[in-house]
Amino acid sequence: MKLNALKFALAGGIYLAACAAAATIAALLKVPGFAEITGLLSRIYGFYGYSVSWAGVLAGAFWGFVEGFVHIGIFAWLYNLLNK
Repeated sequence: MKLNALKFALAGGIYLAACAAAATIAALLKVPGFAEITGLLSRIYGFYGYSVSWAGVLAGAFWGFVEGFVHIGIFAWLYNLLNK
């Protein structure tokens, strides 16, 4: 079975964008346990404009999409390469 790498990459990007946005919103709403997650996001994406703020929701979603698209796209491409 061959994976459609583009569709797989889009799905991964959308998923990670939603996760980053949801984690940031949860931290803004002071949900217990999300400060550590958003602290990690700040260390990774802080240089690129991410912060725990409403603007950070958009920045986190954008960079989450980019990272998910690239990583899951590479995974699907590698799977197809190894599954020949």
